[in-house]
Amino acid sequence: MVENDPSHSASKPPKWLTDLVRAEPRAPLMAPFMAYLLLMLLNDVLPTSLQPLSIALHIGLAGWVAWLFRHHYPPLGRPCVVAAVAVGILATLVWVAGQDFLDDIQVAGTSLGNGLTWRPPFLLSEPAAPFNPHDQFGQGWLFWSHVVLKICRAVTIVPIVEELFWRGFILRAFVSWDRFETVPWGSFAWRAFLGSSLLSVLQHPNNWGVSILCWLLYNGLFYWKKSLKCSMIAHGVTNLALYLYVVFYHDWRFW
Repeated sequence: MVENDPSHSASKPPKWLTDLVRAEPRAPLMAPFMAYLLLMLLNDVLPTSLQPLSIALHIGLAGWVAWLFRHHYPPLGRPCVVAAVAVGILATLVWVAGQDFLDDIQVAGTSLGNGLTWRPPFLLSEPAAPFNPHDQFGQGWLFWSHVVLKICRAVTIVPIVEELFWRGFILRAFVSWDRFETVPWGSFAWRAFLGSSLLSVLQHPNNWGVSILCWLLYNGLFYWKKSLKCSMIAHGVTNLALYLYVVFYHDWRFW
């Protein structure tokens, strides 16, 4: 009988997890993202020489939390690879060109005449000096371990946990917080489309302008394809293209 099949039993979620999800339906979509944010504290606790280890632990532990809830996700949809790659590349272009534009305005300001210049208070200060990993890790294996692992994290676990949270949960929570699970996958609502994009500023305060624009792109893709897999691929492509740009052109603003 199927009930006595060990492989079948092993594939079933543990009872405590099922009970948790029954009591809190938001958990499968929120917990991986929350775990990801909490595990980022490892970077602040461990010494510089162990930063590659902290990133590896970050990937493994956050990935484990996402895997733990795998039986409780709604259908994730089709990959839609062509659309996902196109939107991912477009988002990268928006991120780089948009930040260049905002930085130029903020630094140069707008002439008001009579020697007066107005600088819009985007962040209440001029752009902060970017973090250059060469300053922390030098030029050798520690630097490249940091770079490779950070790119791996950006194209694997980051798109999964962020898309589960932002497109899988937040877009529907804007429509109905208490009964978000009753909101059909990819149902459009202006307050969700715009509100979630504005909330992205909390995650990307130093790139708030381009963050809003990219979230609008990702939201639009999700509403169009109604597929979280498609959104995950697009997000991963953006992160990969952006980080490759950073490494090859040494533009550490986006690191």
